[in-house]
This record gives sequence, C-alpha cells and structure tokens, in this order.
Amino acid sequence: MRIYYSLLSMLFSVLLFSSCQQENKATTAIVYSISFDNAVHHEAEINVTFSDVAPGKFAFRMSRTSPGRYALHEFAKNVYNVKATNSAGEALKITRPDPYQWVVESHDGTVHVSYTLFANRGGGTYAQVDETHAHLNIPATFMFAPSQAERPVEVTFNVREDLNWKVATQLKKESGNTFSAPDLQYFMDSPTEVSDHQIRSFDVDSNGKTQTVHFVLHHNGTDAELDTYFEDVKAIVLQQKAVYGELPDFDFGEYRFLACYIPNASGDGMEHRNSTILTTTRSLAQGGAISTVSHEFFHAWNVERIRPKSLEPFDFEEANMSGELWFAEGFTSYYTGLILLRADVWEQDRYLRSIASTFNYVWNSPGTKFFNPIEMSYQAPFVDAARSVDPVNRGNTFISYYSYGSTLGLALDLALRNEPGNLNLDDYMKLVWKKFGKEEVPYTIENLNQALNAYAGEDFGNAFFNKYIYDSKMPNYKTLLASVGVSLTQKGDTPYFGARIRQGRITNEPTIGCPAYKAGLDRGDQLISVNGKGLNDKNTFSAMINTLKPGDIIDLVFTRHGVTKNTRVTLGRNPRYTIESFEKEGKEVTDAIKVKRTAWLGKK
Repeated sequence: MRIYYSLLSMLFSVLLFSSCQQENKATTAIVYSISFDNAVHHEAEINVTFSDVAPGKFAFRMSRTSPGRYALHEFAKNVYNVKATNSAGEALKITRPDPYQWVVESHDGTVHVSYTLFANRGGGTYAQVDETHAHLNIPATFMFAPSQAERPVEVTFNVREDLNWKVATQLKKESGNTFSAPDLQYFMDSPTEVSDHQIRSFDVDSNGKTQTVHFVLHHNGTDAELDTYFEDVKAIVLQQKAVYGELPDFDFGEYRFLACYIPNASGDGMEHRNSTILTTTRSLAQGGAISTVSHEFFHAWNVERIRPKSLEPFDFEEANMSGELWFAEGFTSYYTGLILLRADVWEQDRYLRSIASTFNYVWNSPGTKFFNPIEMSYQAPFVDAARSVDPVNRGNTFISYYSYGSTLGLALDLALRNEPGNLNLDDYMKLVWKKFGKEEVPYTIENLNQALNAYAGEDFGNAFFNKYIYDSKMPNYKTLLASVGVSLTQKGDTPYFGARIRQGRITNEPTIGCPAYKAGLDRGDQLISVNGKGLNDKNTFSAMINTLKPGDIIDLVFTRHGVTKNTRVTLGRNPRYTIESFEKEGKEVTDAIKVKRTAWLGKK
C-alpha cells in the first residue's frame, strides 16, 4: 500500500524473483508453502525459507496488526510447533525475546522455518481452515522477517485436490498454485481464498482502458442466485465508478471480491488494494452481504489510494492510529447506502430509514461532549475488533467514526447542493481523488480542508471544518433535509427511560442525562418492582412503561450488590427522530425540490 504501487504493474515482473544485485546485496525471494492436510482440525502447516540472511541474530515474527484494522490482534497466539534449520537441515536454537517473535542466534545464511497454525475464524482479520475452505488473511497466517521486508515473496498453496479447492487472490500468479508479491507490504495486503468457489466476471471500460472485476463466491447456493446477485454487484461497481469518474488502475487490470457466504463464516468486510474480503453467515437466498459489497468497493478509492498519511507505511508491529477515519471510513459509509439506492438495489424508503438509524445513534449520543470526529477516529485501536475485559463507558463517550463520518458526509453533501454552482459531494470526492488518490499522495486533514476550500470557497470550507471536524458542533439537519423534500421529525409521544433492560436488569451504562441516569441507576441494577407492582415474565418492565406517558413519575425498587434500594424516575420523551419523504407526510413537493432530490439520489 505504498506510494510506488501506482507503478506496480510495470515493475512487478522485473522486481520478482530476480537475482540482480544492488551494492552487492542479494534480492532473493522469501519462499513460503502452506498445506492443509489436517484441515478438519483447523490446522495449516507452513514452511518458509529466508535466504541470504545477514550474519548474526535473525528474528522472524507474526504480525500484531492487519491492513484495514487499527487494533492489535496478536496473531502469534495461534502459532505452535515452531522449528528452524539451516541449509543443511541442521536444527537451529530458537529463543523468544517477547511473545511476538522468534530469534536464531546463528545460521549459515539460510533459515528454514516451519510451524503449525490454528485458524478458525473466517472473517476479514483472521484465518479459517476447515474442510470447506482455507480462508487466509495473510498477517494472521504467515510469519515474516522485518530485516527482509523489502524482498519479493513467493508462496505456494498446496490445495486439497480431493475437495476441489482453487486459489483466488490479488497476488500475481506465477504458475500452478504459486503466486508472488514484490515485498512484505503487498504480501500482507493480499487475502487469499482457497476453496471450491465460483466466479463471475465483467469488464469495465475506464479512460480507454478495460479492467476486469471478478466476484469470487464460496457458498452453498445456486448458480441462478449467484447470477442474480452478480447483477447487483455490477450495478454497484458502475455507480461507484460514476462518483469518481473512473476506476483506479488496478494492478494487472483486475479486481477481486473474495466472498464467503457460508454458515461457518463470521460477518465482516475488509478492503485491500485490488481485492476485498466479504464474509457472512447469510446465504444468497437471505440477501448475502450486499451492503458490504458497496462499502468495501468504495474503499478501492477512499482509503486504499486516497490514503491518510497517518497510515503510511502500515505498521505490523504496533497499533495504527489515524485521525482521518471519519473521512476514510465515515464518508465511505455515507456512500454505502447512497450507492445501493442509485444502483436500484434499495428503494428510497429503505435508504431514508438507514439514514434515520445512523442519525439517531449519532445525534442522541452524549459523545460529542467529549470528542470531535478526529478524536473519535483516534479511538480505533480500542474499538476496532479490539478485546478487553474491563468495563468501559463508550456508550456515553464514543461515537463510531463510521456513523459520525456518515452523518457528516450527508450534511456536507446537502450543504454543498444548497450552494450556488451545482456543487455536490461527488465532485468534491472527484477533486480529492485527482489531488491525492490518483497519484497516491497520502493526505492530511488539513489537505482535505484545503481541497474543500478550493472546491466550495474558503468561507464554506473553513466553516465546515472549524464547526464539525475540529469541533463537535452539529449541522442543521432539519433544514438540510427539507431542501431535498425530506422531513426530520421528533414525535416524542412515547416514554423514555434511557437504559436497556433485560430480564429486569440494566445491561448498559445509562445515557448521560437520561431519566435512569438522573435517578442514580447504574449498569447491573436488578429492578424488583414498578409503582409497587412486581416484575415477572408477564409483567415486564417494558410492558409497564409502555402504559405510561412522558412526564409520568415511577417509583422503582431495585437491588444493587445484594442491597435493596429505592428511587423515583421521571420518564422523558422518546428522543428518536423519523426521516421520511415529504410525500409520506402529505407535504407539497415543488418541482425545484424534485430536481434537487433527483440530483442527490438518482442514478448516475
């Protein structure tokens, strides 16, 4: 994912496996092989040969991170049976200076390493090996040597022919099931699906160049279901191309969706330079993961090539923090649903419901009191599939940069459309693409600010960034949505307690300022009675509350740490908003509004 990859297609064949020397330093490839004889027990056997190793200690390790993720994942925990030998097959002594790496003290210039990998999570971050497939995220699968990070890589997948397995990957095919990468960064960014999958492909013309998009699917459905689904995939690809005006120049002129829609997968999506992972337990008959298709393909521009400077180069040994995720992930999330509508995969009402869901989460969160979008983005190493056992207060302090950025993308798009000159977010994204993505020049937040200034004027651009990015103020969504004939309405006619209840127990930290919070209730409190009536399977808390109205006062008896307590709660008004078209609310829609709405939502 480095800047020079814009030249990768021309240079690849020269760089790989050459024995040329520069300043007498060999560039011998690192050679891997992987086998799956014990797939039934989720094991893979991996061998790697490091050649022309410099004298002295030699360290090899597992990655702690994965491209597209920002938290630590500690892939070394699933590695065992590690052995090392020299060129003569003699065993080398291995030491462990820390949990993530192995070191041999001496060698003869060649170090052969073998190990066993346990892999049983089929998503975008980890690896899964069983008798249905070998689903390989490279950092979760292969050891690497930091001292040889610039060397080319060769990998052979010893497929299970008895299971009719085939290899699908963005890696360059050399011969048979052997593939290559120019260096560690590209190798680590190249997920691979080894299975009995199906493929559908179509060609897309872009700037006089034809590129091929492949949809690789491992599933249990029918050919007819795949054919129908692929039509939606094609429509999404073409509508996203219309946003930017062109496709990226994919290496080798190809892009691959690597999809696993199987019961043993884990729901996920993960973008990569010329491919993306799509996983779900939902079959095609159940809808698959079409929203993930839309989100991840948009990343081919926004984050893979329109790339934050804070993520270059990607660090495989430490957490990766970026303040630009509100844009990289959030604006991508805004386009996820918009593209599904423009591609006729969704209908307008469904799209507006999706906006409402995201808006309510962001608008009603107290998190904006603590962090702006940049600081929310900084939280990614703690929330991006990260694990911890101690309780946190994220329900009150954190808003997902996906959702926060998505609502800001909506606001910016509609605000631009209210400016003179037919401005819109599509054309701003085109400008960012041309300035930074097309030539792969990593950007900063200041660069985005300057680009908006250039596109919409300094007053507009600086006002947007100063209010909503550098600060955490909120745009006037009611006015913005009304400009395209959409109502933002808060009915507030149902009572609001402000904490989730399951079997009478509060299961979350009550939202700051909500009725439960003001009444001194906390996570873990067990509710006993409401206004003197005991709670049970028939008289649930929700059933009792739903008979009341906002402003009503209830007396609660609850236990905390074995102690019975009492409190009084004044129920609030439901803070949720609905987002619907003027037509659904019986409001007049002028011709001018219809034109503006079509320009926003219509197919390109």
